[in-house]
Amino acid sequence: MEQPTTIHSTFVIERIYPAPPDRVFAAFADPAKKRRWFLESGSNQILHYDLDFHVGGKECARFRFTKEGTPVYGLECVNSGIHQDIVADRRVVIASTMAIGGKPFSASLVTFEFLPSGTGTDLIFTHQGAFFEGADGPEMREAGWRSLLERLHAEFPG
Repeated sequence: MEQPTTIHSTFVIERIYPAPPDRVFAAFADPAKKRRWFLESGSNQILHYDLDFHVGGKECARFRFTKEGTPVYGLECVNSGIHQDIVADRRVVIASTMAIGGKPFSASLVTFEFLPSGTGTDLIFTHQGAFFEGADGPEMREAGWRSLLERLHAEFPG
């Protein structure tokens, strides 16, 4: 039997943010806020970002990797998603695909749950992915999301 060409993976990341659920949810709903924590890391050149935040609405991020010495330096990445479910201040579910250099390399279903807590919001992030040949793989994707969710903290200063 041939080896499978797709790797499936699920991981969960939990974070606590010092803001109520409506403010954390707004960091996903507001295009300027989402662009800031999701794309503006300084390690890529943003080519396009669009967020149409409603069920059935699309989100598209196109950027070029600018960190020299990496295997993807200079390549364009496209992350395209469609919002499958949105419950204000409670949940966002997005189905998305990623491609680098025009070649699809993953498809994902991501769920963000915003739960009120005594100190603000408990965010539970679940990523279910299918990774194709040449993909970054589950470990690198999880590391990437951990970094992004840490960057989200900057939206809620002291």
